[in-house]
Amino acid sequence: MSKTILNKSILNILFFTVIFTSCSKEEETLQEENIINITEPKTPLKEATKTFFAGMAVRANRLEDGSEYDKIIKREYESITAEYEMKMNVILPSKGNYNWSNADKIVDYAIANGLNVHGHALIWHESTPEWLENYSGTDEEFEQEIKEYISTVLERYREKVTSWDVINEGVNNSGGTLRNTVFRQRMGDDYMAKCLQFARDADPNVMLFYNDYGMCTNISKQNKVFDLVADWKNRNIPIDGIGYQMHISYLKPIRQQIQIATDRAIASELLLHYSELDIRTNPNNDITVLSEERAIAQKLKYKEVVQIYNSIPTTNQYALTIWGMKDDDSWLLPHHNNDNEWPLLYDKSFDFKKAHTGFLEGLN
Repeated sequence: MSKTILNKSILNILFFTVIFTSCSKEEETLQEENIINITEPKTPLKEATKTFFAGMAVRANRLEDGSEYDKIIKREYESITAEYEMKMNVILPSKGNYNWSNADKIVDYAIANGLNVHGHALIWHESTPEWLENYSGTDEEFEQEIKEYISTVLERYREKVTSWDVINEGVNNSGGTLRNTVFRQRMGDDYMAKCLQFARDADPNVMLFYNDYGMCTNISKQNKVFDLVADWKNRNIPIDGIGYQMHISYLKPIRQQIQIATDRAIASELLLHYSELDIRTNPNNDITVLSEERAIAQKLKYKEVVQIYNSIPTTNQYALTIWGMKDDDSWLLPHHNNDNEWPLLYDKSFDFKKAHTGFLEGLN
């Protein structure tokens, strides 16, 4: 459109400035699309990831057969994680009243399409239902409520959900201490070990994970998590893996930080899940469109992360899960109050981005 307008010789000179401004914006949009979009790769992610699952976070209302989400999931991925709908305040919003509708839809979709399911998450301080946060019973009764909840969920999805984040974000961001959640207050400092054991008792075969963010850069948190893991293993508390959320940016963490944190997980002899991967292109809010330079930087960061994960021993690999499908669905937009962010592998029109190429290149 802009070229047509600019070629017209009869434009009124009085309107030139207005039209030129409009054309510039259209050209800027076209430039952004050209930077973001690539042709469909010949190899889907799930075929390129030979030794671990290529996964994605999903929402139940986007799993309609034939939808763009459905098509991409079936083509590209082999594992799914509920972004929010398998957390406690959704499944058990009031005492004794379980709501399985969205969780069942996700699990049933996975079964129908031969997909792995990673459960997320049984215990998380930010998804505690209000009735439990304000529980009026004794500490012993509170603990029994938690045991009953974990047992009920694990038994319902036995042999359907392969793995669970049993505890999500249980360590503070500073000081290497436990978060002072209602679970810690009512069940004691050993509440995580208790929850892991409740899960194992309910399902002897499911894989149990601890999941947290900042694991590559927050050394006090990293130290505390691995102290907990060592203690659990010494006491024969069941723990199979650790999840690194990997909400990162094109700037940091640097490769060395990711590698060191990854090596530490390998040394613990646990499975490692890069569980919530997205890569921000605009962490400093200094751009309003995705520039070519930033798109390439994001591509290279995806490549770097995948290279590191792909190079670890297969005995430590589980899955690499992208936290969402397309940029405008990302949890980052509402949480960071910034529409100018493009963290995922697809643009808002479901088209492949250079970031997708970076993921594939990281496997070579």
